[in-house]
Amino acid sequence: MPTPLEEYLFDLHGYLHLEGAVGSAHLAELNALLDTYLDLEPDQWRGWVYRHPGRGQTHHLHNLFEIGEPFERLIDHPSWLAHLNRFVGGDDGLFIDESFADIRSAGAATRIHSGAHKRRIRTQFRYHDGQFRCGQINILLALDDIGPGDGPTMVIPGSHKSNLLHPVFAEGAESLDEVPAAVELPLKAGDAACFVDCMAHGSARRTNPGQRRVLIIRYGPHWGNDRYGFQPSPELIARLTPARRKIVQPLPPKVPPS
Repeated sequence: MPTPLEEYLFDLHGYLHLEGAVGSAHLAELNALLDTYLDLEPDQWRGWVYRHPGRGQTHHLHNLFEIGEPFERLIDHPSWLAHLNRFVGGDDGLFIDESFADIRSAGAATRIHSGAHKRRIRTQFRYHDGQFRCGQINILLALDDIGPGDGPTMVIPGSHKSNLLHPVFAEGAESLDEVPAAVELPLKAGDAACFVDCMAHGSARRTNPGQRRVLIIRYGPHWGNDRYGFQPSPELIARLTPARRKIVQPLPPKVPPS
């Protein structure tokens, strides 16, 4: 379970830094498999893996768990599973409504987005009667070191409870490099950021050569639905452990008998 200090900091800031969440051998497997999908063109499928169109210098590869068993191990990874159960809350279980790789080169950034002022149920932060009830908790796993100049994730701590719109939203900021109150979250390879999605966040612009590689897995209550409508393949469902299957497909489709 999260420690009392972790719970306090998550409530206060909206995020946690989970150091050394995934080991080097597992990271090597993830990177090697990911390399085999980097030739996908925008709006192209390979099996059940899809590259999102229109991301410019960024590869967005969706349906991560279809890539192979090393990715399946992330579904219920012990470094963050207890945190997710605590922060999503309740005893009904979890659901992953999105999983994707974000691979970007120099010049790319993620604009500032989200914020508690929107009051969206899907991404909400709530705490009531001793229980967290968050609509979406993100795990952002670094596949390589992400430091200054590498386009690190940036967040506005405490914005998961804000009532007001940050003024830069109206200005259309494309990255968080000069956004007041935003801070960088440098990550070593294998570190993970665990944060509630209604915290305002994005990234700095990458200025260094090379690639920034992260995996993003979004967890919420079991009654959620996939953000873009992606579905797991029958083959994936068949080979997952019961515990992982319950997170990927908590409510199996009900169909009449054949």
